[in-house]
Amino acid sequence: MSAVRRVAMLSLHTSPLEQPGRGDAGGMNVYVRSTALELAGVGIEVEIFTRESGEGRPPREVLGDGVVVHHLDAGPPRPLPKEALPGLAGTFADAITDVADLLADGHFDVLHSHYWVSGIVGLTVSREMNLPLVHSMHTMAKVKNLRMKALAAPEPADRIAGEQDIVDGAARVIANTRTEAAELVSLYGASRDRVDVVAPGVDLSTFHPGDRGAARAALAFSPDQFHVVFAGRIQKLKGPQVLVAAAAELRRRRPDIPLAVSILGSGSGSEALALQPLIDHFGLTDEVRLYPPVTAVHLAQWFRSADAVVMPSYSESFGLVALEAQACGTPVVAANVGGLPQAVSDGRSGILVNGHTGAAWADALERLYDDAHLRETLGRGAAVHALAFGWQRTALLTAQSYRTAVERFPAATTR
Repeated sequence: MSAVRRVAMLSLHTSPLEQPGRGDAGGMNVYVRSTALELAGVGIEVEIFTRESGEGRPPREVLGDGVVVHHLDAGPPRPLPKEALPGLAGTFADAITDVADLLADGHFDVLHSHYWVSGIVGLTVSREMNLPLVHSMHTMAKVKNLRMKALAAPEPADRIAGEQDIVDGAARVIANTRTEAAELVSLYGASRDRVDVVAPGVDLSTFHPGDRGAARAALAFSPDQFHVVFAGRIQKLKGPQVLVAAAAELRRRRPDIPLAVSILGSGSGSEALALQPLIDHFGLTDEVRLYPPVTAVHLAQWFRSADAVVMPSYSESFGLVALEAQACGTPVVAANVGGLPQAVSDGRSGILVNGHTGAAWADALERLYDDAHLRETLGRGAAVHALAFGWQRTALLTAQSYRTAVERFPAATTR
């Protein structure tokens, strides 16, 4: 097998150093950071290229042993909506090659881009540097359009065209699940032999079972409350509005349930959802509270305090939150869409819900409240289920994808 020693990783629209749950930062930030650190642990150095967005970070920052983050001077140094970034693709590509020119000749063996904005830049850099490109989609426009038709404007045609170019031009495409791999083949015509399935992982040193009573006490929740947690970006795609509707329905039919719903996260650019007016409309200000995003250590404490973590997403390529919550020994109630059926084992580590009506989600929550034994059984199953997902396994499978890409890359020139 061809040796892969160094990889240039592109995560241009969001930095792996940003707080997940804020702006465009989410599971992909965790994915990039964690995979890079684990790749370094198995002997592959990683240099991550992202955009300086006005936070005043240095041009070069060490994330860990063998992992460096480059903050590129590409476009105005302030947060930009994702929609504006494709217009800066040429600027991004030039900034990456400028940095690479300062490094040793032949410094990189492979490129790995994340999300379509990085992928279209990766195609340009791949040609300029004569390197194979490995791409991780994370989300896909055609999939979002199929699942979000009634809730949002369709994804733009330039994104769909860009994703098609990436699928056609990348040496390898990494899918999070078998479902995503099948969507790449059916919707984008990807060659099956160029798609690798690599599941994300979970940091088991941070997310692990603990004392639920102590976690509740630390967060000021009483032992008798039925505590439900949502963590993620506050946008329609993630479905927090579904949870609010379910809480309203649950209070209507079961006023005896001491319900406490905690929603952790913030809005995301043009897709941000104003949730407080909806909470006020249903008269749920005592039951439903909004909180800002928190660090991973604090997020684990929130998960341990919960009777259930809810993911009513309309589309998820995988759903890292589901995995992190389960690792804490907490059952997950998740939408039966995308990669969530792989992330959550229905009936063993959580409950999968069909559809997005408040009544359907209230049914699932009511069932959990009424059956303490079920909650405990699912919680134990959740902790066991999460043990099968570690970031080292993700890194090893990603490294295999890199080696395959290098072996099959038709180098036009000798590097």
